[in-house]
Amino acid sequence: MKNRMNRAGRAPRVAAPPGDTPFVLREDCAQRRIHYVLNGKWTSMVLYALSHGAMRTGQLERALPGISKKMLTLTLREVEAGGLVHREVFQVVPPRVEYALTPLGEVFVEPLRALYGWALDHGDALDQLEDNLRRDRASPA
Repeated sequence: MKNRMNRAGRAPRVAAPPGDTPFVLREDCAQRRIHYVLNGKWTSMVLYALSHGAMRTGQLERALPGISKKMLTLTLREVEAGGLVHREVFQVVPPRVEYALTPLGEVFVEPLRALYGWALDHGDALDQLEDNLRRDRASPA
C-alpha cells in the first residue's frame, strides 16, 4: 500500500500495517473512525439535512419525521461538540437558534451524499432487504 500524506502532513492510519494480517480493520484506522458519522440512527440524517442549508430546530424536526425533541437535542449537541455543526443564537424575542454545518461538517457530508444517492438509486434492493429481514423475524427459530 502506498503511504500517502494526509492534509495534516501525517501518514494516514491504514487498515492493516505492513507485515500484519492482510486485512485487519485496526481500532484507530480511518475505515473504522468514519463510523462516528454513521453511528446511531440520526447523526448522518441530521448532517445530511443540514447540508441543504442552515435550519432551526423546528425545521429539522419537520425534515426528520420520527425524531423526538430529546433525540434531536442530543444529536445536535454531539455533532456540535465534534465541530461538525455550528449553533448560532440570535438575540431576538422570541429567542432564535439556528444550526449550520461547519467547514469540517461539509467534509463529512460528502460521503453521506454519495451513500444517500446510492440509496435513492437502489430502493428495490433496500425493499428486498427489509422483506428478507421481516420474513426472518416472522419465521419460527
